[in-house]
This record gives sequence, structure tokens and C-alpha cells, in this order.
Amino acid sequence: MTAAQTRTVEPPKESLWRNGDFLKFWLGESLSLLGTQVTNLALPLTAVTAFDATDEQVGVLRFLQLVPYLGLALVFGVWVDRARRRRLMLGANLVRMVLLALVPVLYWTDALSLVSLLVIACAVGVASVLFDVSWMSYVPTLVRDPRHYVEAGAKTGMSSSAADVAGPGLAGVLIGALTAPVALIVDAFSYLVSLASLLLIRTPEPRPRPSAVRRHLPTELRDGLRWVLKNPVLRSLALIGFCCNFSMVTVWTMFLLYGTRDLHLAPTTLGGIFATASVGGVIGAAISRKVIRRFRLGLVYLVAQSALLIGPTLIAVAAGPRPVMVGMFVLSFFTTYLGLGVAGVIIVSLRQAGTPQSMTGRMTAVFRTLLFGGGALGGLSAGLLSGRIGAHGALTAAAIGSAAVLIALVLSPVSRLGGLPTAPEEPVRAAADGQAAG
Repeated sequence: MTAAQTRTVEPPKESLWRNGDFLKFWLGESLSLLGTQVTNLALPLTAVTAFDATDEQVGVLRFLQLVPYLGLALVFGVWVDRARRRRLMLGANLVRMVLLALVPVLYWTDALSLVSLLVIACAVGVASVLFDVSWMSYVPTLVRDPRHYVEAGAKTGMSSSAADVAGPGLAGVLIGALTAPVALIVDAFSYLVSLASLLLIRTPEPRPRPSAVRRHLPTELRDGLRWVLKNPVLRSLALIGFCCNFSMVTVWTMFLLYGTRDLHLAPTTLGGIFATASVGGVIGAAISRKVIRRFRLGLVYLVAQSALLIGPTLIAVAAGPRPVMVGMFVLSFFTTYLGLGVAGVIIVSLRQAGTPQSMTGRMTAVFRTLLFGGGALGGLSAGLLSGRIGAHGALTAAAIGSAAVLIALVLSPVSRLGGLPTAPEEPVRAAADGQAAG
């Protein structure tokens, strides 16, 4: 796929504001993303405050939250292409709700231990894999018109960014008032709301029918990998995404350790830094559609991803009085989230526009494996490196590594795209399976 094989998609006359079922999904997903932000701060702080966890143990916790994506995303992707996605999403959210509600219960009864916290974190990660692989494949069922993909991506991107803004601040307040374990009740409640919103959706999802040919898991896994890795645009998005997620999770985890242990920042201050900086993500997602219409798609992607990769440098060089350092921390994360807000819309739109419906589950699974696999390795690396050379030294190393990815970004075929790709043809094997699946 080259720049010559792309087209500029004119925005449809009607918007998704008229699509009631998409709005229901969007509401539930937005609230669950907000709750997830609370969990992202509450889980490691539970380990630190309740069990005096070491840097390495915090890194292991973050690793266990994300490592299920490495082992299960591809398998779940095959499952998602064979099943009704809404049912899988309902089951995944039910599991996450119960597990997170279990943490404060165990804490109140003095039965919570670091081991049980690690197990719950990993189990929540497994359910998150299933939900994440499912929802991106489910959205085209609700949206239907490919011309709405950018708008859908912008709306879900704004939800993610808004959660990044409100979530950390809310988490800091809740943790300060309720303690970290008890604050997880908020996330459990958000999954309850998401369950209700999914149950209210009325758009029919085709019932999968038995395939006309025998289906083999290894073959379908290879089909998904081949689809992504043989497509220059998708391959580049996946590999650069791996590096970006590795950088973001590494920096986030290291900064949490640096701020808590070295600078002795309070949970409310940490939450305030993340919340204030995350306004950049909201701005990025909000302006993404207008920017994409005005400028060449590849150029917007290049600039947005560059901002994401350069952002960590400001944390590494932050010095001076405490207010100045906090300001530089905010600016660093603001720059990162601003780039992520714009780039995320482009990435999701390219993935949806460049993949036939019969392959979306497996395509999403490949991306989730690489993106969250990068995050999992980043969290583990952050804990191990911080334990060896200190959080600030580790942050400096991470900033240098992140900036080095700019070379691959400039050479990426995505940076040369003029617009969204033309609709792809169904691959031979996937087409047969897709017809069988209805």
C-alpha cells in the first residue's frame, strides 16, 4: 500500500450523534475508561502503601497487568472472528467488575496479600485482552458506514483522553480519602455501567454459522499475522506502536516510582500532574478530524508521533525548584498525550479502513499483542532498571531510547500517506470464513 493507493474520504452528511446504539456503547466505554484510570494508579499504590513493595515488585505488577496480551491476544482474536462480539464483551466486563470489587473486600477482611493482588491484576488483564480485541471489531457493526470511521475514532479517542484527564485527579482524591484498595470500587462500578449500556444496544449482530471448511487455530493465527506483517502500512503502525507503548509505560512507571520515592509527591499531586497534562490528549482528539482534513494524513501522523516520542525528554532534564520541576513534568506528559490524541485517531482509522471485516478480530489481536506486549515489557523494564540505577537514571535512559525511534518514524510508509487506504479485498481463506460466519 502506497500513498498513491489512498483516497481522501469526504465526511458523511449525518454524524454518529444520530446513531443511538453507538452512543450507548460510547457512554459505557467512556465510563469504564475513567474507572480504569483509577485502577492504573490505585493498584501500584496499593502495592507500595499496603505492602511496601520494591521497585522490582511494582514493575512485576505492571507487567502482569499487560502480559496477557502477549500470550492471549492472538488466540482471542481468532475466537472473536468466530463469535458474537457483544457477548464476549459482556462476559469480560462482568469478570473485571467482580475481580476489582474483590480487592477492597479482601482488604477490609485483612485477607489481601501482595501475591493475591498480583493474581487479581493478571486476571483483570486477561479479561481486558478479550474486551479490547472485541470492541474494536464490534464498532464497525454499530457504525456501518466506513466514512464514519474517523469520527468514531475521534469520539473514542476523546473518551480515552478525557479519562486520562479526569481519571488520575479523581484517583488521587479517592486514594487520599478512601485508601488505594478501596478506591478500586469506582472502577468496579464503571464496569457495571458498561454492562448496562451494552445490554441496551439493539443493533443486530449477525449470528456466526459453522464454517464450510474445517477451521484450524494455527492457520487462522498465521492468517492474522500475515495480514498485518505483509502490509507495509499496518506493519509499520504495529512496530512503531510497540516502541511507543514501551516508551510510554516505561516512563509512566518510572515517573510513578521517582515521584513517590525520590520526590515524595503526594497521590493528589501525582494525580494532578497526570490530569493536567492529559488535557493535551483531549485537545489532540478534538482537533484530529479538522487537522486530518486540512493536512496530508502522513504528515499529521509524523508530527503527532514525534511529539509523543520527544515528550519524555522533558522529564529527564527537569531540575530546579519544586514548582518548576512539576511544571516540566506536566509539559512533558501534555506533549505526549497531545501527540497520542491525534495519532490514535489516525492509527485506528487506518487499521479499520485497511482491513476487511472478516479479519478485524485477528488484525486487532496482532496489534494488541504488539502494543500491550510493548507496554508489559516496558513496565517490567521500568521496575528492574529503576531498582538498578535509580528512577531518574532510568528515566534518562528511557528518554534517549524513545527519541531514537524517530528514525524509524521518518522512514515509515505511513508518514508518506496522502489519505485513508482504499477498501481492501477479502483474502481467499478469510473470505470463505467470513461468508460462513455471516
